[in-house]
Parts: sequence; structure tokens; C-alpha cells
Amino acid sequence: MILNRHQLTSPAPGTVRELHSLHFGTPGARPKATIQASLHADEVPALLVAHHLRARLAALEAQGLLRGEVVLVPVANPVGLSQRLLQAHQGRFDLASGENFNRHYADVVPRVCELVAAQLGRDLDANVALVRAALRGACDELPAETELQSLRRVLLGLGIDADVVLDLHCDNEAVLHLYTATELWPEVEPLARLLGVEVSLLADESGDHPFDEACSTVWPRLAAALAQRLGQPVELPAACVAVTVELRGETDVNHELAAADAEALIEYLAVRGFVARTPAPLPVLKRDPTPLAGSIPLVVPHGGVVVWLREPGATVRRGEHIADLVDPLSGGVTRLESPAEGVLYARESQRFATAGRRVAKVAGREAVRSGKLLSD
Repeated sequence: MILNRHQLTSPAPGTVRELHSLHFGTPGARPKATIQASLHADEVPALLVAHHLRARLAALEAQGLLRGEVVLVPVANPVGLSQRLLQAHQGRFDLASGENFNRHYADVVPRVCELVAAQLGRDLDANVALVRAALRGACDELPAETELQSLRRVLLGLGIDADVVLDLHCDNEAVLHLYTATELWPEVEPLARLLGVEVSLLADESGDHPFDEACSTVWPRLAAALAQRLGQPVELPAACVAVTVELRGETDVNHELAAADAEALIEYLAVRGFVARTPAPLPVLKRDPTPLAGSIPLVVPHGGVVVWLREPGATVRRGEHIADLVDPLSGGVTRLESPAEGVLYARESQRFATAGRRVAKVAGREAVRSGKLLSD
């Protein structure tokens, strides 16, 4: 295992942070996987999964069973990890800028298009290698004037040329679920089976350019940009399978769950050819995927105490009574109903909500939303 330390831009004299990446297998070899934990730094379950994953990867490396290179970023956000406000962890947004740590990753397609347009040939593998080198070069050119910019540049540089990218997160209170691109589902389905994913949410573009899409959608978007530039179709494969995995809820932190999740990730790496052994048989898929555009938030009409009547993972009907909203002043109780037929897969952990707050998400089968599909 090789430890690389990536120094971030210092925000003030006497202050500097580092991002650590652990490299297992053969540096620079193919295939390459990048796995990062807790980009939203207050989503702690991923940190423990990375701890167990580190031990499993080290063991496989010592046995000579790892193929290619696996990059593990055990703490993907050292900036957010230390942010506290009145003792409350603030790991989702950068307090200096107000920006979500998992949004607004750079669009390198225009620059890569410039770099490779005149060099593409008939050899598909050579074209993929050429594009990957250009992707790395474009990332190296990105600005790093602020600590947040430097963090995004380092993370993107570690993942954008990978064959597989796994971005480990969690929700407030939730069942295990994932997000990925629609065209990548056949490649992601084994992961959903192995992890026991309850809800798989698919979208071509979810909005605001999160990390996983910055790594995966660059390929179809680059093919389209090159075709427009060259005046003819350009064949490029979907050369990066990127997934955001939501490891249940924020308090689902124990060794049993984390070890099982880490083992499932190792099995997925085996399926993808990173481990020199025959993969284990795949479990049954718990549920078919649904469109991210079919995920409907439950919004409260006024402030009050939220009393849940259904648990995460429950199958609910549209209009079903799933919670009460109690006004502690008037004594009134408002019936909160499911906004769709589907799976109640995530809900807020806070039991008091202010007016207009999204307190739950239901994964419906029909795509009914458009535009920006992710929450802030």
C-alpha cells in the first residue's frame, strides 16, 4: 500500500490540511477503482466502512490477489470533518462559501475535446487511454485558489480516469440505496445485489454536477462534443462506472454493518476483475430500479412535531397516512400523506420541522419531475 498526501490550499497563515489517498495493487495499472468515504463529512458510516475496506484490501494485496489499482480515500473531506457550529457537525456545506461539497465539480469536457480531437484514431482502446490522459491533464489545470477548489481538484484527479468510482455517503434515516446513471445500470446491478440495496435511483443527469456524474457522464458528453466538433460520429465507451452509495442513516454505525458492506464492495471488485478469484454467486435483487425523477419529497405545510407512522423501507400508497404533524401551540394535528406510491426510503432525523421543510422521500415508479433532481 502506498500513502499519498495531497496538500490543500491554505486558507490562512498557519493553517493547512491534507487529503490522504491509499493506493493498493499496482500503481498506474488497469483496471482502476477509486473509492472515497464521506464527501459529506458528517455522514459517518462511510468512514467505518472505509476502515474495514482498508484491512480487506491490504490482506488481498499481501496475498497477491489484487489486479490493477484500487485507490481508497478514507476521509474524502478533511475540511468538512472539522467544521463545527455550536457543537453541531456541519459536514455537508463548506462554511466559507456555503457550497455543497458534492456539487459543482468542474466540467472538463471542453478542454479535453481540445486536447484529443486531432489525435483520435481507429483503435478504441488507444482512444480511451488518450482521453484518460487528457482528463488527468485537464484536472491538473483546474484552479485551486480556495481550499474548497483544491479539494475538488484533488478528488476529481483521483477519480476521473478510473474504471469504477464508488462514492460512499449516507442519508439521515434511510434504507441502503444508490444513485447512478441510467445507462450504467447493467454494470451497477451486481453491486445493488451484493449490498442488498433497497432502492436504486437512475438519472441521466441529476443537476448541479455531483462528483459521481463528473466522473461518469464525461464520456457520453465528450463523445457528443467531439462528434459536433469533427462533424461525424465518435465512438467512445462508457468507460467509467460511477455510483453514489447511501449507507443507510447517519447513526447506522457499527462494526457488523460496516464489515458486511466492506465485504460486499470487495465482492463487487471481484465481479469487475480486480480480485484474482471467481466471484461468489450474486444474491437476488431486492427491488428493480426506479427513476430519480420519480423520487418525490414530502413537504410539511407548517411547523410542528413530526410523528412517524411508517418506517424507512416501507412500501406506501399515494395518499397513505404516514406521519402526523403536531402543532404544539394550537393542539392541531395535520395528517401527512405519501406524495407517491412507492418506497419510503429516507426521512429526516429531526422530529421538529419548520414550514416548507422536506422531511421524507418516496421512490415512485413514474418519472414526474424534471430539472434539478437532487436536494441541496
